[in-house]
Amino acid sequence: MTTAGVDAMCVSIGSDLPYLTGYRAHISERPTMLVIDGSGVTTMVIPTLEAPRVTRHDDVFSLEVWDETDDPMGIVDSLLADAGRIAIGSQTWSRFTLDLQGRRPSSTWIDAEPIMSSLRIIKSPAEIDRLRAAAAAVDGVADDINGIRFSGRTEADVAREITDRTLAAGHESVEFCIVASGPNGASPHHTASDRVINMGDAIVVDFGGYQDGYCSDTTRTFVVGEPPSGFVEAYAVLLKAQTSASAFVAPGRKASEIDAHARAIIDAAGYGDRFFHRLGHGIGLDGHERPYLVDGDDTVIEEGMAFSIEPGIYTPGEWGMRIEDIVVATASGVESLNTSDRRIRTVS
Repeated sequence: MTTAGVDAMCVSIGSDLPYLTGYRAHISERPTMLVIDGSGVTTMVIPTLEAPRVTRHDDVFSLEVWDETDDPMGIVDSLLADAGRIAIGSQTWSRFTLDLQGRRPSSTWIDAEPIMSSLRIIKSPAEIDRLRAAAAAVDGVADDINGIRFSGRTEADVAREITDRTLAAGHESVEFCIVASGPNGASPHHTASDRVINMGDAIVVDFGGYQDGYCSDTTRTFVVGEPPSGFVEAYAVLLKAQTSASAFVAPGRKASEIDAHARAIIDAAGYGDRFFHRLGHGIGLDGHERPYLVDGDDTVIEEGMAFSIEPGIYTPGEWGMRIEDIVVATASGVESLNTSDRRIRTVS
């Protein structure tokens, strides 16, 4: 905060709050807000009915509990005292931000994301252990579903089974489960539908969630029976791009350079126009966070950064394919947290 010239910071919903305090606030019209002033005094403003959920850390922050008839933004305003330059959490509801701005017309407001990202982007060994455990759980599910039947079932039905298996493997929640078959595979963020999976379909399966507070995210590609025409050739290119880009990760590289490395392989094989999203995203308490592996993100990779490597090739109206692993930059290179089989999975 001092380096950024910030007099105070307000953090509300989202993952910055649990990163700093261990408490994840409900998304609610009743605001919870952590206020950190320039001297380091830290106060969590929280509604009475939510206060019992907080594990107290009196050496880190104090609680300011407000009742239903109180003015919580007035309490926050008073804690900000004479702060002139205030950073506010990027996920704070606009109604709360606008309320505070109306009370403090002479203050300057900036996004707290750069401050918080500078802390969160480097994972501690304990955080990496949690990411590794979450990755191992979804790896087990990804390998186990090789033996389930896909054909004759809807995408939504298969997605429900994968979700149930992921919860049984130790996840507290599954945040998404993409099962995209046949032509739906060409939509990277397809929502599992009532489409019935048929023989000859390629299927993109991308799923993840929360385990012990940290995220998982993996993608594997399946084929029911014989693959479509041209699929095997394209997949060989995709696998080369994914494994080569993963091996290219090292401290000192730029995020954009890793994206360019994978993209060059796909471009050279003639599939460049079919790979139209970034190569990857950071992961931790959130499924998507910094760094982003894309042209223009010149974040220099450092030991402890965790992110996905997930190139894809998509043919509209026919099929899609994607391979995704979570990797962590190490002092000597890279560790892939996902280790399940990356080859085409043939299923019934």
